[in-house]
Amino acid sequence: MTYSWKFKLFAGLTERFGSTVLEVSLEQSSYTTVQLKQRLCESFPQQAASLSSCYIAANMQYCIDEQIIMMDQELALLPPVSGGERGNDSKPQDEASISKFVITNDSINTESVMNKVITPAYGATLLFVGTTREFTGEMRTISLDYECYEPMAIATMQQIGQEIAERWHGADCAITHRIGSVGLAEISVVIAVATAHRDDCYEASRYAIERLKQIVPIWKKEIWEDGFEWKGHQQGPWKPTENLNR
Repeated sequence: MTYSWKFKLFAGLTERFGSTVLEVSLEQSSYTTVQLKQRLCESFPQQAASLSSCYIAANMQYCIDEQIIMMDQELALLPPVSGGERGNDSKPQDEASISKFVITNDSINTESVMNKVITPAYGATLLFVGTTREFTGEMRTISLDYECYEPMAIATMQQIGQEIAERWHGADCAITHRIGSVGLAEISVVIAVATAHRDDCYEASRYAIERLKQIVPIWKKEIWEDGFEWKGHQQGPWKPTENLNR
């Protein structure tokens, strides 16, 4: 007897497999993460290198090595993210919390993001604004194309907000990320952080963008004059299940 497993695919994996869903028949209905990745590599040897660098997400949570994964969970194969975004996690969320973490196909208004965190309780507010630059080394970029796993992306952005509030004593955070095509000098991501004091604000703002690049499942395609490339994590081995040091 075999069991039918289904995995959502994103970014370069979608192009490699020619589909947004990977279906494979396996001998068991549950595996550890390590076992499941090994079975997938054996089933698709030509894509083994790409699959081995991926993380498996079950019910919108990154899976650690010895975690048991069941075939009836919502499963996704996530290639290394490039950082920078709708959805739900398993915890109740109020409307104000949801509105602070946004994905949009439209241009981002930086002031509207900043206004989500400015209150009389804070004395310092910083904005991080990410834009499309023209050159990466000698390669001239025409535009960027962003894709994301929306439900999990929003959940991980909310996680970043919670981590910041815990590390910097109630600090507030709002993140808006654009998806789709983003042209030269256009804004792709805005992060607003507010704290009581400026030193904490600088630290928390840096933490927010680095954490976003580490755990939020968003992928970036760099489109050049003569081709394109999906850009993944570029800061050493991708380890989204590890915490950043303050």
